[in-house]
Amino acid sequence: MEPPEKVVAAVQFEAAEKLILRWDSTVSEEARERMIFDGDRQEADRYLNAVDEIQRSMESTTVAVDSSKINGAIQIAMARLEDEFRNILITHTNPIEIDSLIDPNSSSSCRSIASMGEFNAEEYTEDVQEHEEQRSRNSTSYRTTSSIREIDLIPSEPIYDLRSIAERMITAGYLRECIQVYGSVRKSAVDASFRRLGVEKLSIGDVQRLEWDELEAKIRSWIKAAKICVRILFASEKKLCEQIFEGLGTNADDACFMETVKGPAIQLFNFAEAISISRRSPEKLFKILDLHDALSDLLPDVDAVFRSKSSESVRVQAAEILSRLAEAARGILSEFENAVQREISKIPVPGGTIHPLTRYVMNYINLISDYKQTLIELIVSKPSMNSRFSGESIGDIEFPELENQSPLALHLIWIIMILQFNLDGKSKHYKDASLAHLFIMNNVHYIVQKIRGSKELQEMIGDDFLRNLTRKFRQAATSYQRATWVGVLHSLRDEGLHVKGGFSSGVSKSALRERFKTFNATFEEVHRAQSTWLVPDPQLREELRISIAEKLLPAYRSFLGRYRSHIESGKHPEMYIKYSVDDLEAAVLDFFEGYPVSLHMRRRSH
Repeated sequence: MEPPEKVVAAVQFEAAEKLILRWDSTVSEEARERMIFDGDRQEADRYLNAVDEIQRSMESTTVAVDSSKINGAIQIAMARLEDEFRNILITHTNPIEIDSLIDPNSSSSCRSIASMGEFNAEEYTEDVQEHEEQRSRNSTSYRTTSSIREIDLIPSEPIYDLRSIAERMITAGYLRECIQVYGSVRKSAVDASFRRLGVEKLSIGDVQRLEWDELEAKIRSWIKAAKICVRILFASEKKLCEQIFEGLGTNADDACFMETVKGPAIQLFNFAEAISISRRSPEKLFKILDLHDALSDLLPDVDAVFRSKSSESVRVQAAEILSRLAEAARGILSEFENAVQREISKIPVPGGTIHPLTRYVMNYINLISDYKQTLIELIVSKPSMNSRFSGESIGDIEFPELENQSPLALHLIWIIMILQFNLDGKSKHYKDASLAHLFIMNNVHYIVQKIRGSKELQEMIGDDFLRNLTRKFRQAATSYQRATWVGVLHSLRDEGLHVKGGFSSGVSKSALRERFKTFNATFEEVHRAQSTWLVPDPQLREELRISIAEKLLPAYRSFLGRYRSHIESGKHPEMYIKYSVDDLEAAVLDFFEGYPVSLHMRRRSH
């Protein structure tokens, strides 16, 4: 006769087995059509208790039941719990409202060159445009960072059921099956969130084959998406894993977390990695820096969310990408210096106006100053000035003695010096020396104005170098006036007009007529040419006109006052005195407007 305790144990096992078999979907129509945890709460508890009883039977030495029956019941129960686990996860996995995850109070702006294009002699993009870039820093406190913002992905009651099922499956040795079911459902949820965030499944090769305009837009989207993914989606997935699995098995919660997010995390960071190792070109710098800043800002959150040993690979990948982005930024700045030096277009810009290269370089440098804090940290070596010009002299451009300047500031100064050298070379393509000087004046003045227009840039460049630049454009203005107006004013001199004889002395009318004709022709030629020349800065244009008028008008007024009577006493005086002082004053206003004007329309009657 069996001992009473064995009899009781056998009866309890049979009752538990009967309940398990009743929910065996392979033999029961009802079991196939209904889910236990969707119905009566008491039925779910009874089923869990039945599973517990079967598991006790496995461990007990007092149960007089064949082990094959116990194992069979366990397998049926685990298959059923796996289905229930999957169903609860699917039922309570709802789409996340992505818009609600973006903190409307946290934003900042960054500037970038829009579609700058390739840096070459034929094409330039002169405009710089501002665009808004979300760089959110959420303020909800969480563990080691202040940016992570967890949300509840599943309500508390289903979580209780999921944990209850997971506990039974893990106890029975079905941890791997539990993790696989959990990972497949939750990974699908993460994938769905990725699609709504615009995170595409692109390989590194796919990213590197994209056109730059398209890539710029994707980088902007990635920065927004990455912050939501790390700080909210991944953090919330980790919290859910901990709620269900923490304490149930050796690192079970971490295993489930990595099963869920490792693939999406790799997919997310592969995009940034592709950018970090792509071909370096100047137009990419600012988006590289946007990526660097965003990832640098995210790194503490990545470390917090992926803090376990098994998720170390994600942390390492993020840190390595950040390092490569920094190296890419340094390489691009060096490439930009080389590009400025190599730009060898030989066609003079019409009218001596600002060269597109000057606009490109100064707009570029101005944007660099917007990333001053980041670049000061990244640019740690001074520019290498040796052998930069292949043995060529850089003329009167000397690198100033600069103390206490950051390496970044020295790079910017060096770029401006290279630009000056390049512009000096381009000025030699003008056949008219006056226009060459005007070209240098316009371009160096533009450089000075761009520096003065940015407080950050002016602080980095420094007052001494700015004074050198100011002196250079003023010297160019003086050289222009000398080259242009010395000849004009030379025709208003007294020398050669007076004659002396034995009986009389006076003014040679023929020499005087010739002198007026020379003045008229010379001034008309200057007016015809220089009305088509362009000084785009209104203040500089006005200053130059005033300076010209201050030299020309008094000289002409005096010459006219001394010799008008000699001409008017002869025949056809209008052929020689063609212009009044007022005519010349009005004509000076035509200079540097960039389009031809007829001087004869300016003439007034005298």
